[in-house]
Amino acid sequence: MFKKSRRKIVAAIMTVLVLLWGGFLVAIYASSYYEMNKQDKQMLQTHAEMYVLYQVSNTQQPDRPIPGGNHGFKHDFDPDSPKFKLSTFYTVAISYDGEILETRNDPPTVYSNHELEMIATKIIKSGKTIGTKDNLSFCKTDKDGYTLVTFMDNTVINESAVMLFRYTLIFGGVALVLFFFLSVFLARKIVDPLEKSYRKQKQFISDAGHELKTPVSVVNANAELLSREIGDNQWLQNIQYENERMGILVGQLLDLARSEDVTPQMEHIDFSRLVAGEALPFESVAFEKGLALVSDIADNIEVEGNSTQLRQIISILLDNAIRHSTEEGKVSLSLISDHGYGMLSVINKGDEIPEEKREQIFERFYRVDTVRNSEDNHYGLGLAIAKAIVTSHNGTIDVLCYDGLVEFKVKIPAL
Repeated sequence: MFKKSRRKIVAAIMTVLVLLWGGFLVAIYASSYYEMNKQDKQMLQTHAEMYVLYQVSNTQQPDRPIPGGNHGFKHDFDPDSPKFKLSTFYTVAISYDGEILETRNDPPTVYSNHELEMIATKIIKSGKTIGTKDNLSFCKTDKDGYTLVTFMDNTVINESAVMLFRYTLIFGGVALVLFFFLSVFLARKIVDPLEKSYRKQKQFISDAGHELKTPVSVVNANAELLSREIGDNQWLQNIQYENERMGILVGQLLDLARSEDVTPQMEHIDFSRLVAGEALPFESVAFEKGLALVSDIADNIEVEGNSTQLRQIISILLDNAIRHSTEEGKVSLSLISDHGYGMLSVINKGDEIPEEKREQIFERFYRVDTVRNSEDNHYGLGLAIAKAIVTSHNGTIDVLCYDGLVEFKVKIPAL
């Protein structure tokens, strides 16, 4: 239980850290990407505005419609800034008829003139005005007689960004690993006091059960002797009745302590045979309450477990189902093989258990009906004992409510 709590704390801390780290990372790189694109657009527009074509083809037709024109913009970038002067620009001027008028790529660097011209032609055909192509940012502009495609080379910037992103992931991953070990340490510090308190509580229950066992036995023996001396007596009967109830409670406390603290001795068990044998005595108990116990037990289901404790689970669930059946009918007991597990199911007609209380019913002394007292010699320990036994057998126990039925389902690993 406490290991599970520690894992949940570690998972919660790491989830928050990963979300924060990822959120900051996305925010930083998204804002940087947006700002870089904005500056690229401004520089490209500034460069296009400053561009002057020195050689004009005779086929120019300045009066023709301008595809994707971009008239009247005002650049917001300072052409005298160091960033603008150090940036690498390429330009391709193309007539409306598709003739290459001029390509500026002095000196040729990463891209050849032919590559730039091919890219520029595709951009004009696509109708895009602003965008990126590989490591190039581009801007298509109308220059009153021809179309100018301006490129800016972002190879160095992109490689720097990739390298920065790579190192951010590496050092962020290392930091998360360190935070993981720190969260494990913090989880232990948080859970340890609760675990110590829980152990002290279990030790108290065990010690109290053992200490009470002797006086209960003494009171019972003396009451028996006294009844032989004086015969029937109302006050003596009250003492015997309450002492019997006390003995049952002490026995259940000791069962719970053994289930939680003592590692059971495991053996190879024919679970099918054990369930069938344990169900027989409850047929008469169910009959007295006007119920029929219907069993459907698959053969040859074998488990590794403690026979005494497994019998106790069956007894607890059947007793619980018979006592809480709301009308005459049947109680169904089944055992099947389910994906490597022996699945034991006990179903009865009963009041639906509220969703928020279905986990609580497996806690000590918890009873769904808080108005009822302990006159039936049940103190809310049976299901707590059952869960402790199932847990010690590496299994699970759940309660389901549907169509006016209540089903307790136990899964134990099969051989």
